Amino acid sequence: MASGRVLVYGGKGALGSACVKLFKSKNYWVASIDLSPNEEADANIVVKPAASWTDQEQEVSTRVAETLGDDKVDAILCVAGGWAGGNAASKELITSADNMWKQSVWTSVIASSLAARHLKTGGVLTLPGAQPSLGGTPGMIGYGLAKAAVHQLVKSLGQDNSGMPPDSIAVAILPVTLDTPMNRKWMAQADFSTWTPLEFVAELFAKWTGGVERPPSGSLVQLITKDSKTELVLAP
Repeated sequence: MASGRVLVYGGKGALGSACVKLFKSKNYWVASIDLSPNEEADANIVVKPAASWTDQEQEVSTRVAETLGDDKVDAILCVAGGWAGGNAASKELITSADNMWKQSVWTSVIASSLAARHLKTGGVLTLPGAQPSLGGTPGMIGYGLAKAAVHQLVKSLGQDNSGMPPDSIAVAILPVTLDTPMNRKWMAQADFSTWTPLEFVAELFAKWTGGVERPPSGSLVQLITKDSKTELVLAP
């Protein structure tokens, strides 16, 4: 018997793969939703990148319903996203903002819709915020916009009449920088001791899924890493 069931939205990315790996090691049944399959997952739902928001939602919702049947999941972990720089003078401003919206906001809203229908009573929904988006992000406007929208979504989901299942929580994690292979490639001279390890985030999700040290629903949880130690700080 599996320990439980988890959906990982963005399950082929760096953080998503870490989540799939960890939950599988804890004997969970895990489904991945992404642009390509994760071979370690028990089930895969592959998204067509050229599809519209409504078409993506319809495809994902249909496939998730077919995959789960009458079963509910303990957690939906949305870790999809990306990064793009650019200020208001950038020729790529609209393109980057559009991509950030698709990667972070589309996925987060679809994940929220899935949670309303498939999350257990007392389940967990996590969405991908970003600590810099608590303030201005002049050098990465599209990124900041998208992540700030995710923050607002989580605050809405944490309130009464949001459509979330009873006793469930919706929480955003707000890292500064995640310790991913791509970040190490492009920022090779950075201080890695201030980057949050992927394994820490995956373990955090596992704790919350197991009912341990859960923050209140609607929380924006900053991941502040110094000297390779990560502290959780709730944003106001």
